[in-house]
Amino acid sequence: MNSIASVTLEVADTTAADRFYTAFGLGDQVGLRASQAPTTGFRGFALALTVSRPSVVDGFIGAALDAGATPLKPAAKSFWGYGGVVRAPDGTIWKVATSEKKDGGPAPLRFDEMVLLLGSADVLGSKRFYLDRGLTVAKSFGSKYVQFEAPSGGVKLALYGRRALAKEVGVPVDGTGSHRLVLGGDGEAFADPDGFAWEAPARMPAP
Repeated sequence: MNSIASVTLEVADTTAADRFYTAFGLGDQVGLRASQAPTTGFRGFALALTVSRPSVVDGFIGAALDAGATPLKPAAKSFWGYGGVVRAPDGTIWKVATSEKKDGGPAPLRFDEMVLLLGSADVLGSKRFYLDRGLTVAKSFGSKYVQFEAPSGGVKLALYGRRALAKEVGVPVDGTGSHRLVLGGDGEAFADPDGFAWEAPARMPAP
């Protein structure tokens, strides 16, 4: 395995979720699957969109709020740039950010990269687990943050301390039950040390 092949969100209402993600501008980027698996509080992950400038952050955040998302952190300047965080109606947390603090005017509503942030109880242990499965580290900041390589246009996988990730996106750290997230890879099915599920790629039937 060397990258994420797909990201599937398990939602209670696939029709409503599809309507939201289409309005949010991500209708083709995430898969949806019906699930009633119980889950409460922080589900242990967030999806982040990196964009080109503050006006694009505002565009994505505005589209999400108009479609029914809940604001967790209003878009604002920070030490690192400009960004905001929302929770989709299905419960998935989305961060939209740019490293640019000054705006260059209107721009198309598109993102440069998508990063899946997994909250881990042991970042270094999870890092070793994914290295053993064939991933390659792109960035590493000790036990605080690890990001793996991904092909151009693919979803990047990153590990964050669970408590630090909850703080970053503005929610309490407590949560139980299903992550409501399934990842596709190019190897066998497995679950990582924090219980995030990966599926093997679907095999085409023999002719």
